[in-house]
Amino acid sequence: MELIGKVLQLGTLTEGNSPRGPWKKQELIVETVENFPRKICVLCWNDRVNEANGFFVGQVITMQISIESREFNGKWYTDVRVIRFDLNQGQPVVQQQPMQQPMQQPQQNFAQSPLPPVNEAYLESNDNGDDLPF
Repeated sequence: MELIGKVLQLGTLTEGNSPRGPWKKQELIVETVENFPRKICVLCWNDRVNEANGFFVGQVITMQISIESREFNGKWYTDVRVIRFDLNQGQPVVQQQPMQQPMQQPQQNFAQSPLPPVNEAYLESNDNGDDLPF
């Protein structure tokens, strides 16, 4: 399954040893690139950890993922594991540069020029229950 997402955060690195040898695991938080973006925590194992460390926040990457659920003590746990990163399709997010100089608006001192008083009689006579101008 393919997933395209923007890198938000790289989680902590977990390392250990098993009967098959040493292993390492790291979480990568991405936000999907679609109309309603979702944040997803994907797991990177062993060689994928080294690849994930080369990403920067805001970079858009394409991943081949595997979704797997397992049961333990009556509860179900789901992992989203990265099988492969396809960096040639991912494009970095371009940050917009701030405008050079915003237009200056004249500042008014409202303490010296108060608003005119509200005509309470006018408001009460023209109140028909709606605030539409027509």
